[in-house]
Amino acid sequence: MTFFASIRRATAALICTALPAMADLPVLTIASQAGGTVNWELQTIKAHGFDEAQGFRLQIQEVAGKAAGQIAFQGGEVDVIVDDWIWVARQRAAGHDIAFIPYSRAVGGVMVPADSPAQSLQDLAGQQIGIAGGPQDKSWLILRAYASQQGFDLAGSTEQVYGAPPLIFQTARAGDLGGAINFWHFMAKQEAAGMRHLISVADAAEALGMDPDMPLLGYVVQSALVAAQPELITAFAAASRAAKVQLTNSDADWDRLRPIMNAADDAEFAALKSGFRAGIPSEGPVNEDAARAMFRLMVDLGGEALVGDATDLPSGVFVPLGS
Repeated sequence: MTFFASIRRATAALICTALPAMADLPVLTIASQAGGTVNWELQTIKAHGFDEAQGFRLQIQEVAGKAAGQIAFQGGEVDVIVDDWIWVARQRAAGHDIAFIPYSRAVGGVMVPADSPAQSLQDLAGQQIGIAGGPQDKSWLILRAYASQQGFDLAGSTEQVYGAPPLIFQTARAGDLGGAINFWHFMAKQEAAGMRHLISVADAAEALGMDPDMPLLGYVVQSALVAAQPELITAFAAASRAAKVQLTNSDADWDRLRPIMNAADDAEFAALKSGFRAGIPSEGPVNEDAARAMFRLMVDLGGEALVGDATDLPSGVFVPLGS
């Protein structure tokens, strides 16, 4: 047998030995929009093998949108989706035993054209405000509560224009709105286009006595899976954290992700990278007292249309990681 034949035979033996081990890894399936910001983290997990290093294999199932992901999750087609914990609380109050793992604290705010004279929410009186997400948008509700604290009826003093995030982005960039409330990545694009921040939801929440670092978005899992395979959920959370650390410290990873980020130019790319990094939550358990205070505000402002039958934060909303 030649030297090279021996090498090939040894390599084949190693591959055959590794394949069963790979096949034995538990699989966790997550629903993700191909063009969504969550996919940046998921692709980083896969690119660096953070899932396999933690003893599982992450499988990404593309979905068309948030509603499609919820349907896949509720139908048992996927193990994980991304949503906000207020939705999780509503579902738990309705008898659906699901739980939340923090993903991001990135939230929206109000942006105005660069040449707008507005310096406060009161200065938007009589103008149109574009709102992505509809009248029950959490950012809009928090900003209304903050304005009320200042003695200003934000909803009654302005005209609200609701629309999909891309539409609000385009309308705001064209200068057709006095202000715009959008999801964080569209706000990053608006900033790159020359708009400026009037107030962030984080600042408004802090003024209301809430925790500005509260992670609103997270990975949603069935509580039964947490109970049956706690080590798998812990491993997934560790892989997620490893990807966040990687994206915090490595510009090369962002260069790799750029083709899927839908950044129109260098300014948008830089703003999206900065916005993602700014939204990374701290490690450790969620502050449930702060969550309860925020949820009560959502109950008061959003009512049944937002939180369903819930009147207080149900127990078990947050997966007890790192506690």
